[in-house]
Amino acid sequence: MIATPDRTPLTREFFDRPVLEVAPDLLGRVLVRTTPDGPIELRLTEVEAYDGANDPGSHAYRGRTARNGVMFGPPGHVYVYFTYGMWHCMNLVCGPEGRASAVLLRAGEITEGVELARKRRISARNDKELAKGPARLATALEVDRALDGTDACASEPAPFRMLTGTPVDLAQVSSGPRTGVAGDGGIHPWRFWITDDPTVSPYRAHVARSRST
Repeated sequence: MIATPDRTPLTREFFDRPVLEVAPDLLGRVLVRTTPDGPIELRLTEVEAYDGANDPGSHAYRGRTARNGVMFGPPGHVYVYFTYGMWHCMNLVCGPEGRASAVLLRAGEITEGVELARKRRISARNDKELAKGPARLATALEVDRALDGTDACASEPAPFRMLTGTPVDLAQVSSGPRTGVAGDGGIHPWRFWITDDPTVSPYRAHVARSRST
């Protein structure tokens, strides 16, 4: 029997922890995206951790800028960046305020609002591909830079809410190198995913430049 996902919102304290604790603990959690057309819900199946000044793969490695300012907190906020001149990617900020770290949301299963996601992801061959990869996830949820800095722990109504969902046992979690991250930042096994889940994106080594946070 499959347990009913817990609809209790995650607290800010959940995110106010080291990024390597938060990242695997996000697997199985539910992200609710409220759009003008209705809600879309996503069960997280793959994430990547980025640890600010301690991490050459992070946007915040060299300090604070106008682009990465949200990464410095408060925890529980959404950091959105634009990459390759085409795609947006969504992250959840964690750790103590003032110390930049974030978790990139790499993939998930759309569990509610599938029809809405299909309208945004018309190239998806099936529903498992709707949010299979960080750019696809952001597209399916209609995420862009206008949502950068949004509080995912705010009371309703809000563009995002994080729910407890059904946490994944660590025995079901795999980890490995981050996708598309160059140099020293690419060696960390800080990508976490639900083992054998069909919505998890394929691993790709760095080719030209980093797609890190």
